[in-house]
Amino acid sequence: MLVQDISAPKSGIASLKNAAHEIIMIQKPHLFAAITLPFLLHAGSVEAATPEQTAMAALERAPVFDGHNDVPEQLRSRRQNQIGDFDFTDTTDSADAAHKTMHTDLMRLKKGRVGAQFWSVWVDPELPEPLAVQTVLEQIDVTKQLVARYPAHMAFAGNSGEVEAALRAGKIASLIGMEGGHSIGSSLAVLRQMYALGARYMTLTHWKNTPWADAATDAPMHGGLSDFGRDVVREMNRLGMIVDLSHVSQATMEDALEVTKAPVMFSHSGAGGVNGHPRNVPDAILDRVKTNGGIVLVVFLPDYVAEKVRQWESAKAAEEARTKALFIGNPAGEKKAVADWIVANPRPTATIADVADHIDHIAKRIGVNHIGLGGDYDGMSSVVVGLEDVSTYPALFTELARRGYSRTDLEKIASGNMLRVMRGVEATARSLSGTPPLERPIGNTANP
Repeated sequence: MLVQDISAPKSGIASLKNAAHEIIMIQKPHLFAAITLPFLLHAGSVEAATPEQTAMAALERAPVFDGHNDVPEQLRSRRQNQIGDFDFTDTTDSADAAHKTMHTDLMRLKKGRVGAQFWSVWVDPELPEPLAVQTVLEQIDVTKQLVARYPAHMAFAGNSGEVEAALRAGKIASLIGMEGGHSIGSSLAVLRQMYALGARYMTLTHWKNTPWADAATDAPMHGGLSDFGRDVVREMNRLGMIVDLSHVSQATMEDALEVTKAPVMFSHSGAGGVNGHPRNVPDAILDRVKTNGGIVLVVFLPDYVAEKVRQWESAKAAEEARTKALFIGNPAGEKKAVADWIVANPRPTATIADVADHIDHIAKRIGVNHIGLGGDYDGMSSVVVGLEDVSTYPALFTELARRGYSRTDLEKIASGNMLRVMRGVEATARSLSGTPPLERPIGNTANP
């Protein structure tokens, strides 16, 4: 049964009317207990009482606009996209023999002050392209079904204006992001149809190369983007679809930034200067993101967050290879040896402070205007301590306030910067509205 009093936080769009109301509330001592804004106004100045109050004031005005959540993947793997009896109000009892507890539900989104969410319609990059296209269509369908089942609490959004309208209505603006260019089957026509169905960003690759773009975690094939890959970026600009550079190689990042006329995004990546994982954004690319007007949405996946976790994973892989060579023909002995190594070398943890370090690095390098959040919830097998699910965003904002980020800075990180990028992409599409669709011969679309 759906809990009827769940609602997303108020819109982050401040108004003079709201400001006047806040001043009136503060001037009436008998109403002081009802004040929700965590600051005092004295002669026009704003003084935050505590980091926690600064964080909550920011999130009251600007709820979180997260760039990447994999609930659709969970609906497929757990329920084969059959959600007629699925209760998204509370999924804290969703663990079973094959799955851990989900990270996301309406109650925890409310607690986490999430006001807008890109839902990822990821499909396996190992799928043949025609099947990948079918599968992503199914994921778009189940995402729309989920949103439609909770009209009091979620609203489908296709542009920045609709996001803002949902925020004003106290609903979670729900957008679709495609994770991996394999989902268009190397076809600009399919790309256009995905946009028509509501997809508003596309990650150019996943962990595996596409026939037209190199991934960060695969052997290079194209040296970045092929000619067709460049056309994909151009057509995304024309449509108003955000070019997402998470998962792609540095060469692909460089090529995309050279071609695009619109701001780009990294939907869920960290700073390479903090953690050297190839999934993170190198400093040289950060500099170009600033010039481009784009955004890096900082991810919470421990392997990408904490260098010590990345190094441990590397050491574990090396130990597994060594053990495999030592225990040829003895799988039980091999398994025990690896287990013993893990006992002797426990996996380190990532913390909220580690995530904040990525935000600090990006802010110092290119400024706070280019930072957002892309938690990757329900797409992670492990979590950051203190950021275990979508209810925990306020803890990160409290840490940032403790480090000296202002309420205005926090509002930008929460959602202001992401909305700015959406508006920029939409403005580029309007400027290209007279440009005809790009065409490629059928069956020859992916050739370099």
